[in-house]
Amino acid sequence: MYSTQDDTSIEALERILTGAAAAADPWAAEPATTRATVLRTVAKHLDAQADVLVALGMKETALPEARLRGELVRTTFQLRLFAEVLDDGSYQDVRIDTADARWPMGAPRPDLRRVLEPVGPVLVFAASNFPFAFSGAGGDTAAALAAGCPVILKAHPGHPELSAATAGIIQDALSDLGAPAGLYSVVFGVEAGRAALTDPRVCAGSFTGSIAAGRALFDLANARATPIPFFAEMGSVNPSFVTRAAARARGADIAAAFFASLTASAGQLCTKPGVLVVPEEMLDHLRTQTPPAPSPLLNAGIQKGYTDSLRALASHDGVTFLLDGGSAFADPPEATLLTTTVDAVLRDPSLLAERFGPAGLVVTYRDEDDLVRLARSLDGQLTASLHGEDDDDLRDLTRELAKRAGRVLWNQWPTGVSVTYAQQHGGPYPATTHAGSTSVGTAAILRFLRPVAYQGFPQSRLPEVLRDDAPHPGYRMINGKPVSA
Repeated sequence: MYSTQDDTSIEALERILTGAAAAADPWAAEPATTRATVLRTVAKHLDAQADVLVALGMKETALPEARLRGELVRTTFQLRLFAEVLDDGSYQDVRIDTADARWPMGAPRPDLRRVLEPVGPVLVFAASNFPFAFSGAGGDTAAALAAGCPVILKAHPGHPELSAATAGIIQDALSDLGAPAGLYSVVFGVEAGRAALTDPRVCAGSFTGSIAAGRALFDLANARATPIPFFAEMGSVNPSFVTRAAARARGADIAAAFFASLTASAGQLCTKPGVLVVPEEMLDHLRTQTPPAPSPLLNAGIQKGYTDSLRALASHDGVTFLLDGGSAFADPPEATLLTTTVDAVLRDPSLLAERFGPAGLVVTYRDEDDLVRLARSLDGQLTASLHGEDDDDLRDLTRELAKRAGRVLWNQWPTGVSVTYAQQHGGPYPATTHAGSTSVGTAAILRFLRPVAYQGFPQSRLPEVLRDDAPHPGYRMINGKPVSA
């Protein structure tokens, strides 16, 4: 049982790190089908305790019951989806080149067999705004366990009791199945998180949160004597661009859908469309939106950070309120819109800073060439959206946005990130520290694997999955040709 009243002690952290290191080899050696069974069992145990977990989530985060129940469903679905990935086996990206004495490069080719193998214990920093899906049993935890890596969860201070309860359920499930002791643990406190991240037994880390915190942890991970991969998802304003033709054809519908996406979960989503770029004639549709009933933000720290950032934006020359019911700075805050121009943003790109809460910045343009100019000024983003008509020529704008965002949407909104095979939830810095990875979808397993090639080994000494008679070969590439079992 974990205490949520005190930070993890040095002695307790040492036991956790020792346990994770001891669990790494046995867990990596387990067949993928065994790890799949474990993930499904963890999902089943979490589902069985849904009422208890949701009640704790409501107590600690102020998130409503419906949102938490939906998030828990997403969380257990993620675990089961990664179990399917393990059953399939293609995630190991097996590549076999048999020996070829006549290889055209001018020298014989040796027998080479390449596979992805787990990196070792992973430290997962839980998120404030997703106490299930990006926390105790969330996507990074599921991906790391699926990859064959022990997990140490750094609990978020915004929901410590929920973190402890989730950990207890997971550990009970693991114990019932005889999984290695130390496979999953949780630590509490800033210093425990820093100490774990800099410990040589931790081989990778992941984080979801602010740019300041994510960058500080990323720097720690890279300052180690042996740097480790650190996958931080940090900040994004997820700009949405509306063409003049789209504004004429369906401006009212676009405005309403934007406002609904902006205010979902009180604007506390990393994919919130925080910036909308529109022709001036669309402003009338936006200023008539009706804000939803104000919802409390996740905690006092987020409330203060939001109102401070909103005041700074509102005080900026060239920025005015477009939609303001008089309670934008209240607790809880009412949703609000502010407006400025493309020229003002190009003079001061800090106007596009993320504001974590129910506020959006509407940027107006006069000429559609301004859309490409603005796109070229953007930092890295998780998403960027285009709202246009079939005869709009948006090739240049699409190319610019694809350079800067991990996911580009056409006539859709970025909130509601589907957990699936082709999902990309990541983007260039500062959206993340590793643009080539995703924290959502089955490709997230690749974060916690690294390639190893075995050259010239006899069959009996190869890892089972690389042998010619592997019992569950799945998808392989053999001599450059894809082969399925």
